[in-house]
Amino acid sequence: MRVIDSKAAALAWCEARFARETADEALAAAVSDIVTEVRRRGDAALKELTARFDGVELGSVLVAPEELAAAEGELAPDLADAIRLAAARVAAYYRLQTEGGFVHADAGAVLGQLIVPLDSVGCYVPGGTAPLFSTVLMTAVPARVAGVRRIVVATPPGRDGRVPAEVRYAATLAGVQELLCVGGPHAVAALAYGTQSLARVDKVVGPGNRYVVEAKRQLYGTVGIEALPGPTETLVVADAEADVGHVVADLLAQAEHAAAQPVLVTPSLPLLESVVAALPGALAALSDPRAAEESLRERGAAVLVEDLGEAIEVANAFAPEHLCLLVSDPWALVGSVRSAGGLFLGGSSPEALGDYVVGPSHVMPTGATARFSSFVNLRDFQKVIPFTQLSPAVVAALGPAAARMARAEGLEAHALAVEARFGGRDGG
Repeated sequence: MRVIDSKAAALAWCEARFARETADEALAAAVSDIVTEVRRRGDAALKELTARFDGVELGSVLVAPEELAAAEGELAPDLADAIRLAAARVAAYYRLQTEGGFVHADAGAVLGQLIVPLDSVGCYVPGGTAPLFSTVLMTAVPARVAGVRRIVVATPPGRDGRVPAEVRYAATLAGVQELLCVGGPHAVAALAYGTQSLARVDKVVGPGNRYVVEAKRQLYGTVGIEALPGPTETLVVADAEADVGHVVADLLAQAEHAAAQPVLVTPSLPLLESVVAALPGALAALSDPRAAEESLRERGAAVLVEDLGEAIEVANAFAPEHLCLLVSDPWALVGSVRSAGGLFLGGSSPEALGDYVVGPSHVMPTGATARFSSFVNLRDFQKVIPFTQLSPAVVAALGPAAARMARAEGLEAHALAVEARFGGRDGG
């Protein structure tokens, strides 16, 4: 874990994150070939690609309804209870986000907007070494609260050829109608284009590996895409009173993901030194420390600053996915935060708890994209449609200005369309 000993050096390090990465042309070409195969051959391509990449021969690309119905019975009761708790809390949080449109009437003009849910959404749920069933809840539940009529989940099959019971049960709780037993870029292509078994969706949300992200990048415009999420990252701001064990735990909680970036920023040299000294022992206590060790060694940093004001400057420049404020008065800093995917306030608010059962989605912007984007929220599943109704008197009052502007832009037909309503130049 590198140590950075000043705000200036830390800001320069943060700025280096924006350096353009060399495009992986081989990866882009491979994904393009996969996307093309799915677009051309549909289900047949999905089955062949799943056999090639996952070693699984699929009879059907969709999970049968009876498989969904059987999921709860395959789970330990306490795990089923935990998943239900999480689903309920996520739904409750997103109901607080619900907002309607508005209608404003003023002197002959009626202006407003409609909030309209998308018709269909595809939620990508990564597989890999373990089923990330929490991501079902963190994407599909908000979609359901937003009013999306058709929700599809795509996830790779397990080694036995089935979607894990945890994922199936979470999907049923989230109101998912279709579960695609396919992962990778071919799943994203299937969601975007549709196949013989699956109608296309309007938007794809959710995290994935670099092949999935590249597929989302290539398919943007064919289908809506909420973000291009990369490896996870956590920045912990800690003061001298912070619990060293809590700081270490929060850093490791994200470091155990592949290619993660754990960062500590503190004005306390003793705390920094204590955290760095405690990390080896904490790593040794993990059942498999390899990913966390690699994340800390290759991308981790401990930054020493003069005060908490400088710490927030560094945090805003880094724009982390997760910003943990392990300080005695976190609310004193909240108003200064400008760029973060999510905030976790105080020593009793571990980010890892937020990954599961608190309420807000854990699908958050990474790679400094928190500068301009947000966590998965209801607006990701909705459209805003403005509407206008004008009286003849309002058209007569506003029309000359509109016609003059249209002609200044060289758009004569625009001007004539306005003037036809109020008896302008040739309107009678």
